[in-house]
Amino acid sequence: MIERKCIIIAGEEAGPKSNKMGGIWNVIDAEVKNLAQMLEDGTIEEESTPRIFVVGSYYGHSGSDWNKGLNRITDMTEFDDFVPDEELSMIIEELKVKGIEIVVGAIKVKEIEIVYLMFKTNDFCRVVVEYKGEHICLENKIKAEAYDLIGLDSLSFEDLGNRTEYTHYLNLSYAISEFVHTLVSLREETAGAYEDKLISEFASSLMPTLYVSLHCHEFGVFYAIARLKKTGVTIKTVATYHATIPGRVAGHLSIKKIRENDSSLGDGTPKNMATLESLSSYADVVTAVGDSTKKEIKLFYGIDSIVVRNGIDLEIEDIDELLDKKLKCRTKIQELTASKLYNTHHSVELLPEKIIPIFSISRIEIENKGYPDLLDSLLLLDRMVRIEVEAGRLDNNYRVVCFIITAHGPKTNLPENFPIMLNEDILIGEELRIQNMIENRGLECSKLPNGDRYVSAVLYPQWLSDHDGGFNMTVDEFMAGCIAGIFPSRYEPFLLTGLEAGKEGTPSIVSKVCGFSDALSTAKRLVMGMGGVLVVDNIDLAYLETIADYALTMDYFIDTYTDDKTKYNFLCQEANLLAKDMNWQEPTKEYYEMLTGTKLK
Repeated sequence: MIERKCIIIAGEEAGPKSNKMGGIWNVIDAEVKNLAQMLEDGTIEEESTPRIFVVGSYYGHSGSDWNKGLNRITDMTEFDDFVPDEELSMIIEELKVKGIEIVVGAIKVKEIEIVYLMFKTNDFCRVVVEYKGEHICLENKIKAEAYDLIGLDSLSFEDLGNRTEYTHYLNLSYAISEFVHTLVSLREETAGAYEDKLISEFASSLMPTLYVSLHCHEFGVFYAIARLKKTGVTIKTVATYHATIPGRVAGHLSIKKIRENDSSLGDGTPKNMATLESLSSYADVVTAVGDSTKKEIKLFYGIDSIVVRNGIDLEIEDIDELLDKKLKCRTKIQELTASKLYNTHHSVELLPEKIIPIFSISRIEIENKGYPDLLDSLLLLDRMVRIEVEAGRLDNNYRVVCFIITAHGPKTNLPENFPIMLNEDILIGEELRIQNMIENRGLECSKLPNGDRYVSAVLYPQWLSDHDGGFNMTVDEFMAGCIAGIFPSRYEPFLLTGLEAGKEGTPSIVSKVCGFSDALSTAKRLVMGMGGVLVVDNIDLAYLETIADYALTMDYFIDTYTDDKTKYNFLCQEANLLAKDMNWQEPTKEYYEMLTGTKLK
């Protein structure tokens, strides 16, 4: 009998990159491409090559995204021309009859094809279907069925402000589970089309026996697992947490909740999202990206999980090539910063080569991401640099600029000389709050030219791209161009950005609370003592000690960069080695074993 595996990787952010910064998209993209590569090069040996699907949302035009502030638009141009085979065409047509429309694309990793199925869910409220003898819209049918299957009471969430987001996740999960169900039942339905029993059995014998596996990233698609389980569709399932909803709400207090075994959901925890998240209990295996997330899953939901850490893919293996990229990108940042400062403030012209750029990048969660800590540490750093200048240990032309890259969403019609020129009318919500925090501490970059400050913070409220209206650099280019990254998070289940900085050979400072800090103890060392990735204790130390350590570690990277370029390049290599060690091969192997039951060598 012919056997074939089908592996489906699902997520609300699965698929093409859209116009959004990193996050879960990077993880799913890395997992699926590494899986394909490992099948191609024989790292994973299978007699019949598994079929790989990536399933997620499709936002075809402006306004179709449930989050109007993000206004994501799905870009399918990266895909090859793709004509679905007979089997997939039958599935797509059957789903279309049920009101589920799919946009299909594909890419190849050598000879391994990855098929992307993007589901349109924003019009489910206008599709009329039949449920229990009544004609209702598909959206309401999905909610009614969810109540019948698992007691998921969507009506109780109707008054919540995030009901649109909740409904989108439910719709997407339903669509994914319908695809899986149709795929699994295709063999029986095709054979059943023949009235003659012998012909039916013969037709069935010619079709491969499918072993289908579903890997769901994050709570937005966990209902797909629950629905498949409750409707009797037998497949292997894995649910992966990158954080927990209650943990995100508690933020830095989540550590205290774990220590005190306090499982209560804090004020502000969205009940509907937490309910969706708890549906991971229906999965065969639950995984967490770090130890703190594993503890949160057990604390809040009573679910046991396995830790499978995220990884990173290195695109540039040659260190000399990477250092050349860093020099080119750093020069661009320095020259643009100097010219934009001069044009905006009509002041003394700074020497571009004396500008020292550092960065922090994350979602716009001010307390969770530790921005108050960062700004306070920049104040201390300014005093330290000033003393070094006055003592004659540092050239008085040096200026440190910390770019804080965070935004509610992409922006258009930005002012000339953005982000140095930053009109308040383009800022919204927490962006405005961060800018006020910068100004209240006197860290505006306008104070740099005359030496009123040697250190400043520049808010960069935009999603980085080569056409973002500011420095017009991609995320990797900006990271490569800065001499260091700093990530002072108070709540950070993993911190992928720390690895992304290391991928670009950029040293970084991370808080102890971040999920991969424990891996640093085994990092390869090229420099004795303080290395290319430094950890600051923001759990057990007093606040003043923590911000002092942030300032001191930034000063260490600055001093090394200005005084000893050879040693600084070793720090860059060390950060890169850590990223290289934490690659995607081992996590992908672990996921594959869980999804297929195949023990790999």
